[in-house]
Amino acid sequence: MSPETVKLAVVQMHVTDQLEDNVSRAASHVRDAAAQGAQVILLPELFENLYFCQVEREEYFDLAHPLEGHPFVGRFQELARELGVVLPLSYFEKAGQAHYNSLVCIDADGTLLGNYRKTHIPDGPGYEEKYYFNPGDTGFKVWDTRFGRVGVGICWDQWYPETARVMMLQGADFLLYPTAIGSEPAEVESPNSHHMWQRAMIGHAVSNSTYVAAANRIGTERVGDLEQTYYGHTFISDYTGELVAEFGDTEEGPLLHTLNLREARKFRAGMGFFRDRRPELYGPLLTTDGVTRRG
Repeated sequence: MSPETVKLAVVQMHVTDQLEDNVSRAASHVRDAAAQGAQVILLPELFENLYFCQVEREEYFDLAHPLEGHPFVGRFQELARELGVVLPLSYFEKAGQAHYNSLVCIDADGTLLGNYRKTHIPDGPGYEEKYYFNPGDTGFKVWDTRFGRVGVGICWDQWYPETARVMMLQGADFLLYPTAIGSEPAEVESPNSHHMWQRAMIGHAVSNSTYVAAANRIGTERVGDLEQTYYGHTFISDYTGELVAEFGDTEEGPLLHTLNLREARKFRAGMGFFRDRRPELYGPLLTTDGVTRRG
C-alpha cells in the first residue's frame, strides 16, 4: 500500500572529470538530504563525470561499465541501506557490445529493484547521445519501493507526454527525471532557457495530476573544444502544476519537499483525466506518420 506522504529530495550539483570526486560529493549530498528527513533522493543524470556527449570521442566509451560489479552502484546500495532511503541512480551502462544511458532503482534496504534504459535518445550539437547510447529496450519502469511507487524517466524522456502517461498508467505515485541540460551551442536556434524545459514537465504534472520533479547539474563544463553551462533550476512541481520548490542556477545540494500522495490521488480521481481517456482511438500514437503502423 502506498504511503500517504513522502519526503522527496532532488539534488543539484556541479560535476568534474574525476569519478571519485563526483561520487563522493553525490554521496555527501545524499547524506545531507537524509539528515533533513528525505526518504527518496534523486541525483542528476550521469553525475559520475562531465557530460561527455558534447562531443563524439571513442575514448568516452571507457566510462561505461556493466551493472554487475559496477564501480559505484554497490556503494550507493550500501548508502541506501545505511540511511534507509530510496535512490534512483543514473549511470553509463555497458551490456555486451551495447551501451545505454541507464538508471537503477535502489530500495531503502539496498535491494536493486530493476534497471531502466533511456528510451528517447537525443542527437544534436552539444547533445550527441546517439553516438554513445543504444535506444533503451526495457520499456518504461515503475518500482514499488518502501516509499511509494516511483516512476523515473531520464532527461530527453522528460519532453514526451507518452513517457509520463505510461508511467502513471503503470501506477506511479510521482514522476522523477534526472537530467543534464543547459546552454546550446551558438549555431543552435532553439531557446537557451530553463523555462521551456520546466514547462514541459509541469504540463505532465497537470495532465496526470501528479507530482513531478527534476534534478539537474550546474556549472560550466568543457569537453574537447566545446563548452556548456548547465542551468540548474532543479525543481519540484505539485499535482496541480504549481512550483513548490526550486533552485536557481548556482545553488548546490538537496532540494526537499513533502509530497502529499493521499491528496494527489484524491485530486487525480476527481479530475477524471484517466476516467475519460479513449485508448481505442489513440492508434495514430503507435505510428510515426500518423497513418502507418509499424509491424
